[in-house]
Amino acid sequence: MAIELPSELINLQREANLARQVATSSEYSPAGWKPWLDAVDAVHAAVTKYAKEKDLSRHEVEKALKTAAKAPPEGSDGAGTE
Repeated sequence: MAIELPSELINLQREANLARQVATSSEYSPAGWKPWLDAVDAVHAAVTKYAKEKDLSRHEVEKALKTAAKAPPEGSDGAGTE
């Protein structure tokens, strides 16, 4: 059974993924990692809430979310311009 995830949740995970890339692209500092850690906290809270509302396994929702966030955004076909 595929889990239907709202685009807001997918976008939240994509933002956390981007924040991780930024945080880990330079030397560690608490201030540099704070946006990533805050984004992760927001994703975890949203996943927990969504799983509870839909009576789903939080683990399964998180797994589906990480997969969905890696896919190209809707409307993006991945093709370049000619």
